[in-house]
Amino acid sequence: MTLLLLAAALLVVPSAEARRRLAGPRRRVRWKPLRPKRVHAVLVGIALGLPVGVGGVFAGALLAATVWHAYRETTRQRDRLAASAALADGLKAFVAELRSGAHPAKAAMGAAQDAEPPATDVLRAVAATSARGGDVEAALVDFPDARQLARAWRLSAVHGVPLADVLDAVRRDFDRRTAFAEQVHARMAGPRASAAVLAGLPLFGVVLGELSGAGPLAVLSGTAPGQVLLVAGVVLICAGLQWSGRLTRQVIA
Repeated sequence: MTLLLLAAALLVVPSAEARRRLAGPRRRVRWKPLRPKRVHAVLVGIALGLPVGVGGVFAGALLAATVWHAYRETTRQRDRLAASAALADGLKAFVAELRSGAHPAKAAMGAAQDAEPPATDVLRAVAATSARGGDVEAALVDFPDARQLARAWRLSAVHGVPLADVLDAVRRDFDRRTAFAEQVHARMAGPRASAAVLAGLPLFGVVLGELSGAGPLAVLSGTAPGQVLLVAGVVLICAGLQWSGRLTRQVIA
């Protein structure tokens, strides 16, 4: 009798997935890093270049703006990779729910509970639109990262292809694109480091000149030709950084 009661208890105990659904969606506290704006970077550059004179102000502002632009592009690229990875994980859970027999609206809402942005918002939009029988493709217009998902949904609706199979193909494409981008990004670490070293060589030359007693800072800050050369040198450095950054971004893109 005791064994029968234990067996019955094991049958009625909810699984981990059922406990998660009964508990409802969990609220996650996500901390967003403080990202500097262009004006902040330019002001810092002006403050650093002010002791060197008018040329130093222009050179500092230009160099700070260039560094900020490189930082912004790197952040955008990292955000795109994170968005692709989040969508791939969300679609994986979505497909699993669909293949278990769930309605698309219920499957999307269930997958959204454990997804990361922007997959959370995308799946919730899919769930809300699908629940009321709306146009899912139109609902995803505001999500540029979900264009493939919108096209896959239309393909399934127009041609009758199983939705789970189409979304699984989209998920595999996200996985492959993310893996390829991460691999190329890692391989481009050497060229990026070389570009940074070459950009820093003029500063190293100025420091070396000061240590040897040549006094290049006095020339750059105290004479008109020095001010012109300072601005011209920084312009060339910024042009090199922009060009090398564009080349590496084109390879990764």
